[in-house]
Amino acid sequence: MATRRILLYLKQFDWVLLAAVLVLVSLGLAAIYSIGLGREIPDFLNFKKQLLTFIAGLVLLFFFSFVDYKIYKKYYLALYGLAILLLLAVLVFGRTIRGTTGWFSFGVANFQPVEIVKLVLLIFLARYLGDRSRELHRFKFVLVSGLAAGALILLVLLQPDLGSALVLFILWFGLLLVAGLKRSHLLLMLAAGVMMIIIAWMFVLVPYQKDRVLTFVNPSADALGRGYNITQAIIAVGSGQVFGRGLGFGSQSQLRFLPESHTDFIYSVLAEELGLAGVALILGFFTLILYRAYRNSREVRDDFGLFLVLGFMILLASQVAINIGMNIGLAPITGITLPFVSYGGSSLIVNLIIVGILESIFARNRGGEIST
Repeated sequence: MATRRILLYLKQFDWVLLAAVLVLVSLGLAAIYSIGLGREIPDFLNFKKQLLTFIAGLVLLFFFSFVDYKIYKKYYLALYGLAILLLLAVLVFGRTIRGTTGWFSFGVANFQPVEIVKLVLLIFLARYLGDRSRELHRFKFVLVSGLAAGALILLVLLQPDLGSALVLFILWFGLLLVAGLKRSHLLLMLAAGVMMIIIAWMFVLVPYQKDRVLTFVNPSADALGRGYNITQAIIAVGSGQVFGRGLGFGSQSQLRFLPESHTDFIYSVLAEELGLAGVALILGFFTLILYRAYRNSREVRDDFGLFLVLGFMILLASQVAINIGMNIGLAPITGITLPFVSYGGSSLIVNLIIVGILESIFARNRGGEIST
């Protein structure tokens, strides 16, 4: 009987969404393998680590899909407190990589707590806004949610990690918009946002982050210096043309002209090796994931679950837009990876966990249960 209930529960899954995720992960693995193949001495360590991470993440995906998502409502404050502790701890004990103190190092493995923080903020806001979705016309509720998100954003900025801080801000602001933010509150927040940008530029951003913004405005001003990354990424994207050079044959990535090719600029690698047809396929699968999430959200019967789904859509869309934007010169380089595709264990595992939580939401709102 237990096996039958599990099979009936699995039938309620959105297998189309899960298949799209698996295709994106597979494309990422193929690109990472291709990059390793292009070394003077082929090096597949990153590929092996990402593959093992994917297997672990897939197990976690199914584990969290069987957990009733409503349990997170009870522990949202405890999870928020844990997020604060993680961000404080990483500032003291964390490893600094490329100027950002944002990783815990465990031998050959690194863990980036800000990825967990994205999920925690999503759960916190889903609970807080879900309980008060009809009271957001009162500014004090907007302010409290902003202070909660702002504390996490500030700690992330202290690392400093501008890209992740921006994603956290977009998640908070986006959920407020879909919750029904008043126009007067929106204008007030925009004014405050402009002030925060000015303050951040003057007192928070370190020189290399300011250089990234200036380089975004005019990358050709120093194409061999500050603008090198953007310039090489744009060359890689353009050289792929329609059908690409083939996996393992991209000159920009194989000859190591393209920096951080397995993380920040993996989109450029895929664009060069698979061409316009390949990146259209990638964008198609991201669109399919967003469409399936939106389609299934119409069946969700509680505000908490609905905000979790909408928050996932905001997280995914914002990170995809930022990563692709910086690969084609439409956004400054912020270190945001391409979800499910870029190399990075923390990002991949957390994103797969979120997919598992979504499957739990969809299955239970279609009437699927494991126990009677």
